[in-house]
Amino acid sequence: MFMRIDKLQAALPAPKRQDPNAAAALQELLGGKYGEMSTLGNYMFQSFNFRSKDNLKPFYSLVASITAEELGHVELVSNGVAMLANGPDKPGGDRGDGGDISKTPMEAMKDIRSFASFASAGGGALPVNSNSMSWNADMVTTTGNVVVDLLHNFHLECGARLHKLRVYETLSDPTGREVCGYLLVRGSVHAHAYALALKKITGVEIEKFLPTPNIPLSKIPECQKYLQEGSHRRLYTWSPADYREMAGIWEGEHALPGDPPGELEVVDGLPEGGKIHQLTGVPSAFTPDYAPEEMFEIASKLYQKSR
Repeated sequence: MFMRIDKLQAALPAPKRQDPNAAAALQELLGGKYGEMSTLGNYMFQSFNFRSKDNLKPFYSLVASITAEELGHVELVSNGVAMLANGPDKPGGDRGDGGDISKTPMEAMKDIRSFASFASAGGGALPVNSNSMSWNADMVTTTGNVVVDLLHNFHLECGARLHKLRVYETLSDPTGREVCGYLLVRGSVHAHAYALALKKITGVEIEKFLPTPNIPLSKIPECQKYLQEGSHRRLYTWSPADYREMAGIWEGEHALPGDPPGELEVVDGLPEGGKIHQLTGVPSAFTPDYAPEEMFEIASKLYQKSR
């Protein structure tokens, strides 16, 4: 089972301006070949299909716990996409009605790279890549063979790190860059973890391939606070009591060369996380509706009743 908490894994700064084309670029980290939908889909179905779970508990626990983290990565990228498409909050922007909708208040939206994100999702995220091509289940590999699946996962994380850096290099807004910086650090953790798991099974020191690709996180400003707090050394169980067995793979090892030194650790539970940004409504786009005042009043009464 999954437990949901109303926070993001990392706090995201507000965007400087509305930039739906930057949002489209960030969509690549969601629905692209190496995006978070792919890592989630691969690890989730591998964990569902895992054979001999009790006899291979450390390896099963590793894949299962990272599955939960990847679900949060999908949420993080989706929020970043929506924030960039929405732009800075406009105080009171969701009050009143949508005005004269015959005067094309959203005319500029027809020229954005991913028009479907506005027309179909109201400026939100979709499980598509930066060109609005749908993510699909063909990107999921679950062979049932532990070594093959772990090797595939190692490749997937290495490809994803390159993927994230290329998207990072196209963005200037702090929202998108923060998403990339956080995921570059956590993706490095996952690649390291799968490399160590393969080493335990095969004896091959695959961690000597790392960092692959050779991305110096020390040169990326948005990575620094996560490195300083030790995020590059931590695996989380994402559970109050389960998946601790992966410590046999992870603990006792050390951070990768080039990152701040220290021993690797498994942390029970999950990181502190950050607040989810509240997107201002756009009545002229019918988000949440053309004239939402009555809806707000109903919600307020229901909220007071629940307290």
